[in-house]
Amino acid sequence: MTTLRLRRPSTIPIEADTICPDHFTGRSQAEIEALPAFYGRRKVMLGDLFTVQGEGSADILIEGDLSHVKKVGQRMSQGRITVHGDVGLHLGAYMRGGEIVVEGSAGDWVGAHMQGGRIWIKGDAGHLIGSAYRGEKRGMNRGVIVVEGNAGQEVGAQMRRGLIVVMGHVGPFAGARMIAGSIFVFGGLAARAGAGMKRGSIVAFGDCAQLLPTFRYDCRFSPTYLRFYLLRLREWGLRIADEYLDGSYHRHHGDMTALGKGEILSYASSPGSLPLQN
Repeated sequence: MTTLRLRRPSTIPIEADTICPDHFTGRSQAEIEALPAFYGRRKVMLGDLFTVQGEGSADILIEGDLSHVKKVGQRMSQGRITVHGDVGLHLGAYMRGGEIVVEGSAGDWVGAHMQGGRIWIKGDAGHLIGSAYRGEKRGMNRGVIVVEGNAGQEVGAQMRRGLIVVMGHVGPFAGARMIAGSIFVFGGLAARAGAGMKRGSIVAFGDCAQLLPTFRYDCRFSPTYLRFYLLRLREWGLRIADEYLDGSYHRHHGDMTALGKGEILSYASSPGSLPLQN
């Protein structure tokens, strides 16, 4: 294992996209310390900002307050990164494989344009997780993102494939302009979910805000595929209530302003479940 410790807390943004198993594997400690990073606009070496212990490894441990450290794990395709603390923006952007585990919270754009692997946030996450950067057509295109806390706005916006699981609440516009994929929200699903979505599934297990009028009610049913998803989440260690496995769900399809083949399911026995029709 290669261990990095932030030398001193900083409010100046640090860009550290070289903190990635693909850059560390096979390198000596001195070579890792010489990898480039940015401290604000100033180009520095990784060793100027972090103490490094261990030779190059696909297993990386980072300690310290990284809330202003950006792009950790960007484009990684292998290995594992564990963060003991909070981490900043763009965690795991363009990630293709491997696993990132954050013991604290993460900033905006977690897993932006992600193409594989798994990101697990033990705390909260910011806005636009699994989403596309502004001006891009597609966001997350494979992989899994799990947030045990709450998440911000536009979760999974323009996502193409993959799974996003939020155990807490999410902000407005979850799944906006979604192309395909799945978003599970166990806390509250805020307003304007699925705005402009073409395909894909958004599942609300807790409170669900009134949907946009461009969604149409279909039926109340028990989706078989959902049970298999939830059992896998249990295998990963998440607490999934028994009633969700075989419970019934209200199904709405939309957004009718787009292709209209997406769906929003809301657990029928939840106090905030949707009415039978809009």
